[in-house]
Amino acid sequence: MSETFDFTIEELGKRNIKSPIVMSNVAGDFIANYVTDDQFIRLSPEAVLGSQPSIERSQVFECAGPREMIYFMPAHVHAGIVSCGGLCPGINDVIRAIVRCLWYRYGVRRISGIRYGYKGFLPDYQYGTKTLTPEAVDDIHKLGGTYLGSARGGGKEVSFIVDAMEQLNLNMLFTIGGDGTQRGSLDIAGEVGRRNLKIAMVGIPKTVDNDFSFIQKSFGFDTAVAKAVEVVAAAHMEASSQINGIGLVKLMGRESGFIAAHTALASHEVNFVLIPEVPFNLEGYNGFLHHLEERLKSRKHAVIVVAEGAMQDQLITEVKTDAGGNIKMADVGTYLRDRIQQHFDEKKMEINLKYIDPSYQVRSAPAVPSDSIYCERLGNAAAHAAMAGKTKIIIGLVHNEFVHLPMKAVVSQRSHVDPEGNLWRDTMDATHQPVLMVNQFENSGVSGK
Repeated sequence: MSETFDFTIEELGKRNIKSPIVMSNVAGDFIANYVTDDQFIRLSPEAVLGSQPSIERSQVFECAGPREMIYFMPAHVHAGIVSCGGLCPGINDVIRAIVRCLWYRYGVRRISGIRYGYKGFLPDYQYGTKTLTPEAVDDIHKLGGTYLGSARGGGKEVSFIVDAMEQLNLNMLFTIGGDGTQRGSLDIAGEVGRRNLKIAMVGIPKTVDNDFSFIQKSFGFDTAVAKAVEVVAAAHMEASSQINGIGLVKLMGRESGFIAAHTALASHEVNFVLIPEVPFNLEGYNGFLHHLEERLKSRKHAVIVVAEGAMQDQLITEVKTDAGGNIKMADVGTYLRDRIQQHFDEKKMEINLKYIDPSYQVRSAPAVPSDSIYCERLGNAAAHAAMAGKTKIIIGLVHNEFVHLPMKAVVSQRSHVDPEGNLWRDTMDATHQPVLMVNQFENSGVSGK
């Protein structure tokens, strides 16, 4: 991975304006220090004893934070903020942080919110912009959703979007969104470059699934797990109070099972976790339904958590995409609900199954304190990066440090739960489910249903 990507950060030009933020370059003077461009965080924390090879640029990330010299004259700046895609806890916290950092730390007085995602730039929709000031955003972190509104799609209308950015005379655009949003941001940045415009493009990664490459954690993830644990507790109470009770909970996770795995670890009440990364059979001597039946016979109840992306290779019969370019998935939750009921009906075994899909309840929740702190720091780091003229970057947390990541590298692939790694191993310890619920496992894949 380190040999594939170049983590060098692009800049709009030479920085020759003294930052209005009063900081220090002296250690031990009790004054916060500026960050320099030669401060890095290693890609891999692993180390070996003995002599070490030299560290290449492809193995390190540039540290985020305020620079002593900046690119933009604060009084001339017009900043734009846009949030795209589905809802996620913490969007408003990020918006608030960017606005307050630009306003109070740099003295920027022109900040516009683009309404309803990239569609807010397109002339067909006539949504207009929203003036953002500290007074306007001071309390929005207490609310779920997004203060600016959000929408999927529109990001491919690159020429029209950049036309609008020119008309607004934007100097920087902060894009809050997931994989599709940041791909769109990279395309927009390319068009900005072709027109020789000096506009900084800075992304803040938003995916409740926590599947951005290289980034330690996406904002909203802690809140999603906290809310999911509450739902699992309700499912467990229902299951344990019924004859052969089953609580089935579908959680977010289109391509990765991070929320499902962390929820199982946090709740201590989940007996089966089904995620996209780990194959399983439904039927057969070692299939999921067999083990669920054995669980009911021994413990009289069971709680199942399934990630929305599980079993899609078996359920999707025709590939379709939504406005954001994402594959439309089959509903694995309702499929499992019906299949489980059918299985036990055929066995003439009484069960009481309760199915819960809390997806939108989780997505629309206000951020929990740990997420709110994270969003504040992400927003601040984004503002500092843009004022320094950094562009085509995403702000991320790596080894507990905030860094600048090239958009191109981050959107090139997604992160997944490693079935052979310690997270899944610990999940197995928490649930006591079988290591692998397949009847026949071959290198070519899983056989059977």
